[in-house]
Amino acid sequence: MNNTVLLSIRGVSNVYTDRRFNAFGKIDKKPVLNNVNLDINKSEIFGLTGKSGCGKTTLARCILGLTEYTGDIFLNGNKQTKPSPRIQMVFQDPGLSLNPAKKIGWLMEEPLLIHKIGSKQERSKIADEMLCRAGLDTSYRKRRVHELSGGQKQRVCIGRSLILKPSLLIADEAISSLDVSAGAQILNLFRELHKNLGLSILFISHNKDAVEYLCGRIAVMEKGTINYIN
Repeated sequence: MNNTVLLSIRGVSNVYTDRRFNAFGKIDKKPVLNNVNLDINKSEIFGLTGKSGCGKTTLARCILGLTEYTGDIFLNGNKQTKPSPRIQMVFQDPGLSLNPAKKIGWLMEEPLLIHKIGSKQERSKIADEMLCRAGLDTSYRKRRVHELSGGQKQRVCIGRSLILKPSLLIADEAISSLDVSAGAQILNLFRELHKNLGLSILFISHNKDAVEYLCGRIAVMEKGTINYIN
């Protein structure tokens, strides 16, 4: 394993603010993350587990720059102040991540269009390559979301997340909506991507067996704080 730090989290805390007034006429504020410190190395699969509601997804959203926090997050030594294409995420429900009105080819190319990368021909070639990386052949370009199984949808989401060549892929409960067989296949896909691309992955799951199967190092989160286990 490469022991060079890729992602460094220092003193990250987060408070959830409920804008509705409580019985005393005040806005409720609930601590979610409490002084989280964490290092993820380049080319490793790092596991984060813990019970639902412990703050795992909130931490992922802080890393992505989608949720406000106090503290510092560094990627390759650079302080993160806004969302970065170098960090991509695979979500729990792949069906909700994909626009049902579009064909898979369009969905795969969309990140390249947004970032104005490549010609039409180049975008098509990159999309085909990433579909294959995700274990789907190029015929899937012409399909729509409703034609795919849950596992196939998640493969599209994974392939799409690789389009911008991220330094870190965050998989947040990426197998929890899948059956056992499809979930196992997705775990093995993550292993292949890690091996073949040297991809760094933060794998978040309440499924301890899946985390232990996939990850080299594991941290357990409890009530917004982290305890390490090896």
